[in-house]
Amino acid sequence: MKIDRLIGILSILLQEEKITAPELAERFEVSRRTINRDIEDLCKAGIPIKTAQGTGGGISIMDGYCIDRTILTSKDMQMILAGLRGLDSVSGKRYYGQLMEKIQTGSSEFISGRDSMLIDLSSWYKGSLAPKIEAIQNAIENRHIIQFVYYAPSGESNRRVEPYYLVFRWSSWYVWGWCLERKDYRLFKLNRMDCVVETDHGFLRKEVPMPDLSNEKIFPGGINLKALFTPNMKWRLVEEFGPNCFTETDDGRLLFSADYTDMDNLVTWLMTFGAKVEVLEPEEVRDIIRRNAEEILKIYGGLGK
Repeated sequence: MKIDRLIGILSILLQEEKITAPELAERFEVSRRTINRDIEDLCKAGIPIKTAQGTGGGISIMDGYCIDRTILTSKDMQMILAGLRGLDSVSGKRYYGQLMEKIQTGSSEFISGRDSMLIDLSSWYKGSLAPKIEAIQNAIENRHIIQFVYYAPSGESNRRVEPYYLVFRWSSWYVWGWCLERKDYRLFKLNRMDCVVETDHGFLRKEVPMPDLSNEKIFPGGINLKALFTPNMKWRLVEEFGPNCFTETDDGRLLFSADYTDMDNLVTWLMTFGAKVEVLEPEEVRDIIRRNAEEILKIYGGLGK
């Protein structure tokens, strides 16, 4: 494609002092006349290109433009490459790694070779997550409907969705699309999806609203938790909610407040703290934990007798 060739020619000119039209024609497997037309188009686009005839001549970018020859600084490139490595950590293919290699080619002048940032988005579910991401990516590109089994707090269901965006938010992956069953745009969590399949059924792209990625949308409230944690649990609260999620009381315990939407997940999370947390509100949560503790005691109460 012409646009790809123009970008390729510009990339070469930014990396090399000078190159001839025959050399460019050989590289891109086109005629010299085509290369000349491409150079004219680049000039019309505002790129300051100069040509020189005869021995030692060739095509180059004007000297006054040499300050911006690399386009990107070393720091810029490090950020780009770190991002590509991160995407490759969940990709079913090595597309991003191959793209990274292309960018690195001929760019040694401004890529130090030492990584200052490493990103791994694969999570503990890499084995099951990568095939889902690959299937959804292909469906988005091909504009094909996907179908899958979805596990939600209300139960499991079969869904068919027109996929539009893959979203990474709060350490989890989601797909945003038009749900044919609910007749609305929905955000589906990939770890709750099973048997993800790209179907042969196509769809016409809609005017798609961007997904609402606010905390209130992904984690809607409804259950207002208030609890006291022992001081040695500060590290967990900071890790999971940040240093401003609690206040210290006079006895040193940590008063924590938050809104939750799923009772089962909330209770499960609280019970991982054992006796290091006391729930103050709501009373329903206290009752559930009390009943769970009684059931656990029935199982383990006879030990040692």
